Amino acid sequence: MVDAMELSGLDGAVRKARGAFFTPEAICDFICTWALRGANDEVLEPSCGEAAFLLSADRQLRSLGSRTPGRQVHTFTQLQGVEVHAESAMRASFSLASTGTEATIHLGDFFDCDLPGQFDAVVGNPPYVRYQDFTGESRARAQQRALAHGVRVNGLASSWAPFVVHAATFLRPEGRLGLVLPAELLSVNYAAPIRAFLMKRFASVRLVMFEGRVFPGVMEEVVLLLAEGTGPTDHFTVQQVRDVSDLGRLEHCASTWRPVSSDDKWSPALLPPGAADAYAALAVGGSFVRLKDWGNTSLGMVTGNNSYFALSADDARHHGLRAADLLKISPPGSKHLRGLTFTTKAWEEMRDGGARTFLFYPRSDRLSTKALEYVAHGEALSVESAYKCRVRTPWWRVPLVATPHLFLTYMNHDTPRLVRNQAQVPHVNSVHGVSLKRGRVQLGQDWLPMASLNSLTLLGAELVGRSYGGGMLKLEPTEADALPVPSPLAVEALGAELSALRPQLASAQRGGQLQEAVRLVDEILLVGHLGLSRRKVKALRDAHADMRARRAARGADPRGTD
Repeated sequence: MVDAMELSGLDGAVRKARGAFFTPEAICDFICTWALRGANDEVLEPSCGEAAFLLSADRQLRSLGSRTPGRQVHTFTQLQGVEVHAESAMRASFSLASTGTEATIHLGDFFDCDLPGQFDAVVGNPPYVRYQDFTGESRARAQQRALAHGVRVNGLASSWAPFVVHAATFLRPEGRLGLVLPAELLSVNYAAPIRAFLMKRFASVRLVMFEGRVFPGVMEEVVLLLAEGTGPTDHFTVQQVRDVSDLGRLEHCASTWRPVSSDDKWSPALLPPGAADAYAALAVGGSFVRLKDWGNTSLGMVTGNNSYFALSADDARHHGLRAADLLKISPPGSKHLRGLTFTTKAWEEMRDGGARTFLFYPRSDRLSTKALEYVAHGEALSVESAYKCRVRTPWWRVPLVATPHLFLTYMNHDTPRLVRNQAQVPHVNSVHGVSLKRGRVQLGQDWLPMASLNSLTLLGAELVGRSYGGGMLKLEPTEADALPVPSPLAVEALGAELSALRPQLASAQRGGQLQEAVRLVDEILLVGHLGLSRRKVKALRDAHADMRARRAARGADPRGTD
């Protein structure tokens, strides 16, 4: 997210490709006011766009003393900027000149730029380019720079991650780093080395979070990183505000979080103290374990083109396909997986209702005449040219996955659901599958979908997952592995009570009353079995509601998506 004070003249697609979005002046001023402590401070904006942070830094320096434009501090200009795009660098120079601000703009790649000396403050808004577009020499240089400072950034990292590491290397030992970063810093797996680096490098790490979105027309949530001094530290602090307009009224109180490991996800730090304490005490203990302790979570079948490979019964009859050409599957999507069990009867009803309950999957390489015709039909539609199709032989043979014991919905407006696969059908990659460990199959199938409908698990899903466009909550398999769920011992102890509760839970879910189902399970699991006070249970429930509402509010922003 390169700051761009006057990017209106640039095409929107160009700005998106660069990761360039307007940074509100209030954010620039807030960071510079925090980062600059004396009139002689030397400042670097390493991805300056059109110099919004340099302009703010100049205003702050003037307020701190009688700074003379152009005054030399040591051997170089007090304000320095780096910009890789010539047009933005030219606009930056114009903006600086028009306000009488003396600064040096270096045109070039920040990861390959020769800068003079070290700085008291490094401030700015790093470029946010996702890994799919962050490729080639640029990514290689960025990874090399991070690795030179002991941080290994993997190939799935967006551009901001190595940027943070490299920016910190230009600070004096007690210097300050003030950056606008995507909030995925707190939660994504590829940011784990960055989280660990920050706590090792700095004595103080502070985060400022926004309840709403900051950048018009952009779904990405952001966080302000304020780090200073020479570390390490074992904790960081978090302050939350409604929006940019509240930065000037930011309260001094902040919550403190000490992760078990510095590279752990930092998202639990967003919880209020009461909920944070209860969550930390219960999330991984005797009565709660991680989902991976029950079994393996895996992706579904990747067809390359669901509209071609997933067929309804009418589609199959239309093309004359035989039973030997087809495989029964859970239909694409997850709307049918909102209860406790996906039964054979439910599958049959979906089949008869026109759902795509079959996969084109000939059992033999010697295809029937009708199967050959369907393959030719696919080639006429250029299905074989899709990436997943063209890298397999034959292109029409979809790699199978094991039929799971449970389904796990991983794109959700409310919360992920564990659903028993009583129909014993495989699935495509619109849901995950959970294959239970030996000795835990029956227990997990019978009771885990019900037991997981509790406030701690729902809150855990918000913390281990990530928010996507439209307010969706997504869990990748590795994130699902970390989902806190009741332990086998707890589930076994509650089997009789869960069995008695099944009709009420099923009725509540059929009626779309998720919270009523959760309340019922909370009462027997958290209150009855674990002895948690109803006050603490309410704290967990309220924290989940707040995080879900926050996610939904970001998704409902009328300004659209990026």
